[in-house]
Amino acid sequence: MQFMMFVCTDTEPDTDPGAAPDIERWVADRDAAGQRLLGERLAPPSAATTVRVRGGELLLTDGPFAETKEVIVGFDILECADLDEAVEVARAHPMAYAGRIELRPFDPLD
Repeated sequence: MQFMMFVCTDTEPDTDPGAAPDIERWVADRDAAGQRLLGERLAPPSAATTVRVRGGELLLTDGPFAETKEVIVGFDILECADLDEAVEVARAHPMAYAGRIELRPFDPLD
């Protein structure tokens, strides 16, 4: 089962930054286990371009679509047996401590 794991900032991070695991170790462990298929950091929200079409007209806006204090800073595509396994992978990610992780299962069109 595939999951998109959004890695996000949070306005209320853990107050014990020493508790967070090392990101390089997390990546190496997940890659070795075959649970992480792809992952990458994202450029800051200031680099975003929002694309909309209204009345046949292309509308481009610099920056993110929504004004929010929390932003998506990266993503990983996971291959896990089920949600329980995906949660275990996510809870070991450093941003589960410093930010927040959102898991969303893929929903194929077929």
